[in-house]
Amino acid sequence: MVTPAPYSPGLEGVVAGPTAISSVEDGLRYRGYAVGDLCTRATFDEVAYLLIHGELPKAKELQGFAERVAMARRLPEPVKQLFPAMPKWSVPLDLLRTAVSALAHFDQDAADNSHEANVRKAERLLAQMPVIIADQHRVNAGLQPIAARQDLNHSANFLWMLRGVEPTAEDVKALDVSLILYAEHEFNASTFAARVIVSTLSDLHAAVVGAIGALKGPLHGGANEKVMDVLKSAGGPGTAEAWTHAALARKERIMGFGHRVYKSGDVRAAILKDYCVARAVTPELRDWETTAEIIEGIMASQKGMYPNLDWPAGRLYHAMDLEIPLYTPMFAMSRIAGWAAHVIEQLDNNRLIRPRALYTGAPARDVVPLADRG
Repeated sequence: MVTPAPYSPGLEGVVAGPTAISSVEDGLRYRGYAVGDLCTRATFDEVAYLLIHGELPKAKELQGFAERVAMARRLPEPVKQLFPAMPKWSVPLDLLRTAVSALAHFDQDAADNSHEANVRKAERLLAQMPVIIADQHRVNAGLQPIAARQDLNHSANFLWMLRGVEPTAEDVKALDVSLILYAEHEFNASTFAARVIVSTLSDLHAAVVGAIGALKGPLHGGANEKVMDVLKSAGGPGTAEAWTHAALARKERIMGFGHRVYKSGDVRAAILKDYCVARAVTPELRDWETTAEIIEGIMASQKGMYPNLDWPAGRLYHAMDLEIPLYTPMFAMSRIAGWAAHVIEQLDNNRLIRPRALYTGAPARDVVPLADRG
């Protein structure tokens, strides 16, 4: 009889497979590059290329990539018609999941799992997901969708499609950095879900649909939508300390803190916090930052817990006047680069992912005939 390996709840600490895409051991790195350096010296477009293609692009490679992505910023008409047909109360991330699934029917590479085909599909989904999010958001608000622009980079074009006005350089940079930080994070729940799906020799679109489903949960991607709820509940700088102590006494979970991997702080949160502080240009926004600082201090001293990326991301997006239902879909439109990279890597050297379970049910027993069961 084969003895299963020791059980680790939630697979914590279990090495589930090799990857050349990212590492978290000495601070987050994408293909060897420190994420802080990428935020300072590269754009999200360059980082997406790095994740999908394996290396940072040369100027000509980036130009070709940007042109291909810009050309793919469009949706088939039947997919566009999904948005007005859905109920007003539909969750935006659910609509994104549905639209990605629908896009598979229009992609002639959908069933082709070759490396080259998966790269082509990855670039198209990178281009199409922001269009889905922006179009759905505007339709739900009773507004006409705004056509994508081919002269703008990924972040600038998304803000253009949302608002129809030229985005400021400050907004573009802040969004770009947040997308870089959200783009990839090793074997997180949604990425691992995607790898499990394609390990059966399923396809990229199916994997992304599954990844979006995993991302929806508040223990993964949904946490950034809860940040402003936490801050508003705290009430402001004058009440934040008492509120936090009371919340901890009630054993409430304060969203935006703690991480399965980072026990002494998330480097991504520290990077994005600087953009939150820079964006706090009104008394109200400065109060939110002060409130956040008070909560951070108490969580560190009382619980030994530190902010994860969602904590500053929720505040930054609020400061940028982005509506809360957009936050998790924006996470997805960034993480598609990482998901696609992992799908490609998995299929390039595939082995079916099939772990064992620790059985805790009844011992072996015989079936009693129905008439004898009393």
